[in-house]
Amino acid sequence: MLKKRLSLQESVKTGYIPTPEDLEQFRHVQRLAYAAAEAVAKELKPGITEKQAARMQEVWLLDHGVTDWFHSPFAWFGDRTAFYGFKIALQFLPTNRRLEENMPFILDNAPVVNGYVADIGYSSVLGENKVLDRVIDDLAEHRAMILDLIKQRRPMREVSQAVDLLIAKQGYEARHKAYPFQTLAHTVEPMPIRKSAKPHTLFKFGFQAVESLGKMAAIGLKQGWSPIWSSNASSNHPPVPGLWAVEPHLGFQGVGAKFEELLVITDTDAYWLDDESPHMRRWKERGLWPVKNLTI
Repeated sequence: MLKKRLSLQESVKTGYIPTPEDLEQFRHVQRLAYAAAEAVAKELKPGITEKQAARMQEVWLLDHGVTDWFHSPFAWFGDRTAFYGFKIALQFLPTNRRLEENMPFILDNAPVVNGYVADIGYSSVLGENKVLDRVIDDLAEHRAMILDLIKQRRPMREVSQAVDLLIAKQGYEARHKAYPFQTLAHTVEPMPIRKSAKPHTLFKFGFQAVESLGKMAAIGLKQGWSPIWSSNASSNHPPVPGLWAVEPHLGFQGVGAKFEELLVITDTDAYWLDDESPHMRRWKERGLWPVKNLTI
């Protein structure tokens, strides 16, 4: 018989609590993932397709020690950055859409090195795009708010709903709701080190990643929590200790932007795994971090 769903006052445990040594390895892989996105972004030119940009990330990462994938790289160009009209998983796959001058793009990759996982999203533009600038700037408040509410031990569903409300207040649409299960975030844990010579994926997700999520889902079902963090009833439980890949995604007038990075949740606290990411550097340079007058 399944256990009852935990009340909001009860403690929640995952099957995996990272050690300090683990966190250092996760941080290394996350920085590697962002380095890949930044390196590829510098090489993008008009006429390059999403498929080519995804492959460029893949080659860069494999050349830098990646041994497997949580999911292999994605790329989205132009209005596809906002996921408008996306209804099925196949629509998320890279296409032959070509990059144009002043067109926004998102690069997304999730490499594995020695079993340690990262999952990142990098938003930028080939040239200039004032709408994209505004959207990326406004994401700063989401990063600050999510952490603040989790540190307050607010239910995870309530935190996701606060993201929804802030997005609406800012005048945007919550495009992460286009993902399966309307996912704002998902759990991450180390994956078994792959023994085969070549990573195997299904719809770009690694076989072991699917197995890992399935295991976490089974644990969560028994304990009364969900490894998929969303505004749905399944996330109406206290913050779950562990690592969470968080990706608020905003859309406006055919332009989409997001960040994605790992959030560490403990029994009593929470913090972002790393403050040295491209979006954090941008916000600091533009005087947007730390966030002032946080809306909650």
